[in-house]
Amino acid sequence: MARDTTDDTPLTSVEELADYMAQGAKPKSAFRLGTEHEKFGFFMADHTPVPYFGEASIHALLTGMQEKLGWEPIMDGPNIIGLAGGSGEGAISIEPGGQFELSGAALETLHETEAETAHHLNVLQQIAEPMGIRFLGMGGSPLWSLAQTPKMPKSRYEIMTRYMPRVGKNGLDMMYRSSTIQVNLDFSSEADMRVKMRVSTKLQSIATALFAASPFTEGKPNGMQSWRGEIWRDTDNGRAGLLPFVFQPDFTFVDYATWALDVPMYFVVRDGRYHDCTHVTFRQFMNGALKGEIAQWQPTLGDWTNHLGTLFPDVRLKRFLEMRGADCGPKSHISALSAFWVGLLYDEQALAATDALTADWDLQSVTALRDAVPTEGLNAKIKGHTALDIVREALKISRAGLKARARLNAAGQDESLYLDPLDTIAQTGCTVAQAMLESYEHQWNKSVDPVFSAYQY
Repeated sequence: MARDTTDDTPLTSVEELADYMAQGAKPKSAFRLGTEHEKFGFFMADHTPVPYFGEASIHALLTGMQEKLGWEPIMDGPNIIGLAGGSGEGAISIEPGGQFELSGAALETLHETEAETAHHLNVLQQIAEPMGIRFLGMGGSPLWSLAQTPKMPKSRYEIMTRYMPRVGKNGLDMMYRSSTIQVNLDFSSEADMRVKMRVSTKLQSIATALFAASPFTEGKPNGMQSWRGEIWRDTDNGRAGLLPFVFQPDFTFVDYATWALDVPMYFVVRDGRYHDCTHVTFRQFMNGALKGEIAQWQPTLGDWTNHLGTLFPDVRLKRFLEMRGADCGPKSHISALSAFWVGLLYDEQALAATDALTADWDLQSVTALRDAVPTEGLNAKIKGHTALDIVREALKISRAGLKARARLNAAGQDESLYLDPLDTIAQTGCTVAQAMLESYEHQWNKSVDPVFSAYQY
C-alpha cells in the first residue's frame, strides 16, 4: 500500500464498515486488474543490500524516479517513502527492508500489465545502473541476516517492528526479508465476492507451490522451496492465514468486517503523525478506547481503510480481492501470476470449474496443505491429489478462461501466452526453487552468490 489514507468521514456502525467493502462491487465490464511486485535492491559489486540514505540508496532511487516520471512524492516526515502517479498510474513504495515495490495501475488487460512492468523496470534501471544497483526476483532474501538488512524510515514500520515479536516468530522476517507478487481483482456483488474469495483462499497454497522461489537463507539452503510460505505460518496469526468463515457457504461482507473489528490495530494517523494503537482492537476503538489518549479519538473511514490494509489473510478483502500467496520470482512470473488468477476468476465458466475443482476442500485439508507446501512444494497433497496434479488442472482452466476473455495484443495473441512459464513448471514438475537448488549443488559450487546474476532484474 503506497499511502496511508486520511478520510475524516465519521464511523458509527458495523454496517458502515461492511458497506465500505460492498461499494467495491462493479459490473463485469468494469473489471480491472492491478499487479504489485516487490524486489530486493542490491549492489552488483558485492551483493550487499541498498541502504535508505546515501548517494547510492533507496532515497536516491525514489528521487531519481520522481524526476523521471513526474509522480508526486509521498513523504513521512522529511523522508520520501514513495511516489504516487497521477490519473490512476499506480504507485511506488518501499517495504521495511528496502524491497522496492510497484503497485500497478488498475488495467484492463494482461498485455497492459506486461507493458507496465517493462516500463517500470526500464526506468528504474536507468536510475539504478549508474549507482551500481540491480534488483533480485526471489521470495526471500537469500544472503543477508536481519541485522544486515537495512531499515526504512517509515513510521508504520517502526510500530510493526516493535509489535511483531510479541505475536509470532517470523514477523520480522516477513517484513524485512520476504518479497511477493500479487494481483488485485474485482467482484460484481456479494455473491461473486463470496465464490471468488472461497476458491482463491483454497488455492493460495497451490500458488505458493507453483511460484516457490525462496530456498536460501543467510547463504545456504533452508530446507524449503518457499521460505516465504513458511514465514507466513507464524506471523501474527490473529490477522493472517486462513479465515474459517470463508469456508461457510453464506459468508458476507459483515462477517469479514466483524472479524476485522476484533484484530488489534497498528496505528491511527492524525495531523501526519502515527499513533501506536497496537493495544486496542478496532472494535474497542469504535467504543471510545482512545478517548483521552489522542485529541481526535473518534474513528473515521480513513482509519478503517488503513486497518483493512494491515490485515494479512491469504486473500485480503478491501474494495477488491488481493491474491497474496506467491513468492516473487523471475520477471516472467509477474504477468504469469496475474494471468493465473485472472484466468481462474474473471470468466464465469472458469470460475465455476475452479469452484468444482475445490468443492470438497474443507478448512482442515486446506490447512494441512498450507502447512506442507513450504517444504514439499508441488509434492504436497490434498484429498489424495498432489499440488502438481492441481496445478495442471488449474492451468487448463485458467488458460481456457483467458482464451474466453479474448483480449488480443497487436500480434493477435490472447492473454494465455503469459501462462507459458507456468506450463513449463507444470510439465517438468520443477519449480524455480528446485532449479535454484540444482544450480547451487552442481553449477554454483554451493554458493548463493550466482543467484544475484541468474535472477536479477
